[in-house]
Amino acid sequence: MNSETVLELREVTRRFGTQTVLDAIDVAVREGSFTALLGASGCGKSTTLRIMAGLDRPTKGKVLLNGTDVADRTAHERNVAMVFQSYALYPHLTVFQNIALPLTMRHLGAFGRLPFAGRLAPGTTDARDLIRRKVAVTAESLGLSDLLHRKPNSLSGGQKQRVALGRALVRDPVMFLLDEPLSNLDARLRVKMRGELISLHKRTGRAFVYVTHDQAEAMAMADQIIVMIAGKVAQAGTPRDLYDRPASRDVAAFVGTNAINLIAPEDGPSFFEGNTGDAVIGIRPEHLSPANDGALGARLETAEFLGSETILGLRTDQGKEIVAIAPGDYSVPAPGSEIRLGVAADRLHFFDPASGKRLEREHVR
Repeated sequence: MNSETVLELREVTRRFGTQTVLDAIDVAVREGSFTALLGASGCGKSTTLRIMAGLDRPTKGKVLLNGTDVADRTAHERNVAMVFQSYALYPHLTVFQNIALPLTMRHLGAFGRLPFAGRLAPGTTDARDLIRRKVAVTAESLGLSDLLHRKPNSLSGGQKQRVALGRALVRDPVMFLLDEPLSNLDARLRVKMRGELISLHKRTGRAFVYVTHDQAEAMAMADQIIVMIAGKVAQAGTPRDLYDRPASRDVAAFVGTNAINLIAPEDGPSFFEGNTGDAVIGIRPEHLSPANDGALGARLETAEFLGSETILGLRTDQGKEIVAIAPGDYSVPAPGSEIRLGVAADRLHFFDPASGKRLEREHVR
């Protein structure tokens, strides 16, 4: 195990009855890293996070935390903090009480937690002072100082998310596990909260593991992305690795703001001078753009103006649908017009038609 690895899953399998949700996966999370578990619904990413947290146990395999197998230990014993999609705030408690809850459970006994009588218990004054100081510091860092007296039902979605983060942060955990924490927010607030999470990650220096189905979120935030498909790790690497060198056709189709164009030999378009044999060619829309002398011709069907760029939906003479991207100031011709497309030949990807695995250019035959 690498000395920089804080958490590692080794050949972890999780079955529910006859259904295999995780199939012998290996995952390594480095100290201080921001790791995204990326995949479609049902791929096993949330189950992976719950096993990391101690909220679920693997059927087989090891869960190593700082080198120690903790597969049978609870979340509390692991000192990891989990932030849920639903925030999981207690509606009858104030923001202060919600954030303070982990410290209250840690530093005050059952009698000491009573609202009035608990103040008479030995040692509770010092413990309560400690809790107040830690909550105040945490609230200040998240911009919640003016909201400590309020209840969750009076907060916005972004404020609730900060409270949930504060409750995790105040514990000083060894790592943070976040299960689609921004999915309930509107698009603009999601972008804002993304920036706040990145800042929080840098301030804490702790490892973050972030579950999402949104590849744009994963690409923007993470320094390591683990793509999960059907209960397996399809590829793990930096965002650049996954974008530039997807290990398979499925990974290529999942990563990237615009879905990659996949062109099989039977689709007919010819635009690559070299020999492609029976390989499936992948070309991202951003590497396919209008050019008068372009190698590929297609007829325009749709144009979607997005300001800085225009997304073109086209169809080749062979009937293959493809997507290209033009600059925002591109003069879009009438539907049905033929457009020549320039292809960035050095950005082509090749995949085996049977296995879907990546083929290096020199191995294409």
